[in-house]
Amino acid sequence: MHFKETQYGFEYGSATITRFHSDEKRGWIVLGLGTPKHTQDGGMQIYVTKTGKVRVFDSMGGEWTPPKKK
Repeated sequence: MHFKETQYGFEYGSATITRFHSDEKRGWIVLGLGTPKHTQDGGMQIYVTKTGKVRVFDSMGGEWTPPKKK
């Protein structure tokens, strides 16, 4: 399977992971996830807080939310 390190992340298979932003003082990071089918619309952005909370955004529909528990 294809693997290549890039300046700000890596490629693995058809996925490209890129570090966009980080704040060492506050402890959060933003990563980008792109694929051949999801680069033209900006791919996805994954926001992770220092406590481990994860928020996922895409350029078309905004924030992804988990399904409601029954």
